[in-house]
Amino acid sequence: MRSIFSALQKTSARVWTPPTRVVQSPRVPSKINSICAKYRLQQFRHISQSRQLAESLNIVDHPAKLVRVNKKHGPGLIILALIPVISFILGTWQVQRLDWKTKLIAKFEDRLVKPPLPLPPRIDPDAISEFDYRRVYATGRLRHDKEMLVGPRMNEGEDGFIVVTPLEREGQSTVLVNRGWISRKLKDQKDRPLGVLDEEVTVEGLLREPWKKNMFTPDNKPEEGKFYFPDINQMAEKSGSQPVWIEQTMVPDFLESCDREAKGIPIGRAAVVNLRNNHSQYIFTWYGLSLATTIMMWMVIRKNPNEAMRRVRQNRNW
Repeated sequence: MRSIFSALQKTSARVWTPPTRVVQSPRVPSKINSICAKYRLQQFRHISQSRQLAESLNIVDHPAKLVRVNKKHGPGLIILALIPVISFILGTWQVQRLDWKTKLIAKFEDRLVKPPLPLPPRIDPDAISEFDYRRVYATGRLRHDKEMLVGPRMNEGEDGFIVVTPLEREGQSTVLVNRGWISRKLKDQKDRPLGVLDEEVTVEGLLREPWKKNMFTPDNKPEEGKFYFPDINQMAEKSGSQPVWIEQTMVPDFLESCDREAKGIPIGRAAVVNLRNNHSQYIFTWYGLSLATTIMMWMVIRKNPNEAMRRVRQNRNW
């Protein structure tokens, strides 16, 4: 009986014994905090690295579609390819034009050195092209009553006109004579009495082909006596002359020109070939353009697309 009672006391003592309190060391929370801080730091580094990787790969919130660029060229490359071809053709054409113009000027200069020919009683207009820039002379009376002014024309910075007067040859055909330039202030014949002499004269000049009208030049008004360019056929019909044009020449001299202008005598042109020959500049321009555009096209074709151009970000929310 006593043994049973002692066993019960032991059992009750085990049951009712208060739990043992565990006393934590003050170092334990600091260790936990350091572990959490390291974990958060690692997590932050991982997130930062992920963002950098995403930015370098051009990754956005939604899946992106990679598109290859610079593989096919648009119509701009076709236009760029046509420019050097066309400019090269134009440059080659200017080379041919330069050769033609050089030979033409040489032919005209060869005609200038030959002695002047007497003008035939009647001229075939179709044969004038074979005698263009040929020196000729003719004798007759200048019909000042049928004088025509072509202009305006500039000479040494001063405005004026070209005086065209029919030369009436006795027993022969009448021809048109370009006597030269005259100032605007001497437009009226009454202001230049010494330049309008009614006597027989011998005119020496160059036989020239008919002029060609510039597209920017206005049309003549023969009924009003206004000529903006020398239309030989119109002027010949108005004056009753043959469509033959002679440009009166003179030795270029400054004092002589001043004296003529003071007396009202038109200033004639010098016996030189006045054809412009700018084809060398055109050749350099067109061939230079062809070379430059060829280099540009080669750079466009050979250019490698960079990394940013390889990938195009597409987002369904954009």
